[in-house]
Amino acid sequence: MRIGPPTTTPARLWRDDARHIATLAWPVLVGQLAVLGFATADTVLVGRHSATDLAAFAIGTAAYVTVFIGLMGVVLAIGPIVGQLYGAKRLAEAGNQLHQGVWLALALAVLGSSLLAFPAPFLALSRATPEVAEKIRGYLLGLAFALPGSLLFTVYRGFNTAVSRPKAVMVLQLGGLALKVPLSAALISGVPALGVPALGVTGCGLSTLAAVWTQVLAALLVLRGDPFYDRFALRGHGLARPHRASLRALLRLGVPMGLTILIEVTGFAFMAIFIARLGATPVAGHQIAANLVSLIFMMPLALSNATSTLVAQSIGANRLHAARRLGWHGLQLTMAMAAVIGALVFVTREAIVGLYTRDAAVAAAALSLLSWVALFHLGDALQTFAQFVLRAWRITVVSLVVFALAMWGLGLGGGYMLAFDVWGITPAPWRSATGFWIASTAGLWCAGVVLTAVLLWMQNQRTRDLAQDSALRPAT
Repeated sequence: MRIGPPTTTPARLWRDDARHIATLAWPVLVGQLAVLGFATADTVLVGRHSATDLAAFAIGTAAYVTVFIGLMGVVLAIGPIVGQLYGAKRLAEAGNQLHQGVWLALALAVLGSSLLAFPAPFLALSRATPEVAEKIRGYLLGLAFALPGSLLFTVYRGFNTAVSRPKAVMVLQLGGLALKVPLSAALISGVPALGVPALGVTGCGLSTLAAVWTQVLAALLVLRGDPFYDRFALRGHGLARPHRASLRALLRLGVPMGLTILIEVTGFAFMAIFIARLGATPVAGHQIAANLVSLIFMMPLALSNATSTLVAQSIGANRLHAARRLGWHGLQLTMAMAAVIGALVFVTREAIVGLYTRDAAVAAAALSLLSWVALFHLGDALQTFAQFVLRAWRITVVSLVVFALAMWGLGLGGGYMLAFDVWGITPAPWRSATGFWIASTAGLWCAGVVLTAVLLWMQNQRTRDLAQDSALRPAT
C-alpha cells in the first residue's frame, strides 16, 4: 500500500481553482450590484418626481459616467501592480502603491471635477432647454464634489481586491447604498415636516456626495483599525510623498485601461444616439436590452476580476505555470456561466420584456434584440475576461487597439451601415436597432477571439521562457 501525499488530478485542480475564483468573485458581484443600485434608485425616484428632472438626470448621468469611468480605469491600474507585489511578498511596496494611488486619484479629480462643475460642453451637445440645463448644472455640481471621493474609494477597492479582501469593499458598498436610497428619497421629494425642500435631481447629486464621502471615511477607519493592514506599513508616517517612478508605472498601465473602458462607454452612448434617430420605439426597445445586458454582465465581470487577481498574485510569486492554469480554468468557468445565463435569457425573453413594458410595439422591438443577447453576452464575457487577465500580466495597449477597432470600427461603424442600409443590401430583419446589435455582437466576438489568442500565446511564451531559464541555471 502506497503512503504519501494525495495525487493532484486535473479535476481536483480545476475544482480548487474554481473555488478560489468564486470565493473572490461573489463579493465583487454583490458590490457591483450595489453600485448599480445607486443609479437604479435615483432613476425610479426622479422619474416619479418630474419628467424634467428625469431628463436632466439622464443627461447629467451620461456626462458623469463619461468622466468618471475613464478616470476610474486609470486609477484601477493599482490592482495588477499590487497583486503582483502581494504575490511576491513585497508587502511594504504594495502598501506604498496605495499611497501613490491616492495621489493619482487626487490629481485626476482636479481634471474631472472641473469638467463637471463647468459642464458647458455637455450642455451644448445635449441641446437641453434652459430649464433642464439649470437642473443639470445643480446635479453635476454635487457630483463634482463627489468625484474625488469616488476616485479615492476606487483606490481602496483596487487595493483590497488585489490582496484578496473584496469583502472589505462589498460591506462599504452595501452601506453606501443603504445610506443613499433614503437620503435620495428625502432630498428629491422633500420632507416638509423637517423643513427639507424638494430639490429634484439636485438632491440626487447631494445624496451621492454624502454617500461617497461616508464610504471614504469608513474606508479610512478600516485601514487604520484593521490589523490585517499592519503588514503593508500604511500607518505611522502619514501619506507617503509622490514617487515619480511609481506614478509613471500607474499611468503607463492605467491610461490604456481608462481609454479602453471609455471606448466601451462611448460606443454604447453613440449606439443609443444613432438608434434614437430611428424613433422612440426602437430606442425604447434598445434601452431594455441594454439595461438587461448591463445587469447580466456583472457575473463575467466579477469572475474576470477574481481570476485576474489570482493570476497577478501567482505572477508576483513567480509561479507562472499556476498563473497559466488559473487563466485557463477561469476562462472555462466564466464562459460556462455566461452560456448558462445567456441561454436562460433567450428562453425567458418574453417574460423578461413583460417586466419592463406593457407597450406591444416596444415589447416587439425589445424581443427582436433579446434574440441576440445570448451571443452578445458570450462575446462580451470572452473579451472582458481576456482583457482582465492580460492586465494581470501588465499588458494593456494591445487590448486598447483591438477593442477600439472592434467597438468603434466593426461594432459602431458596421452597425450604422446595417441599421441605415447604407449600401442598399441589408436584409430587412437586420435594419433598425437590430443592425447595431448584430454588428456589436460581431465586434465583441472578434475582440474576444483576438485577445484570447494573444493571452494564450503570451502565457505559453512566458512559461516557455521560464522553463528555458531553469534549464540553463546551474545546479546548486
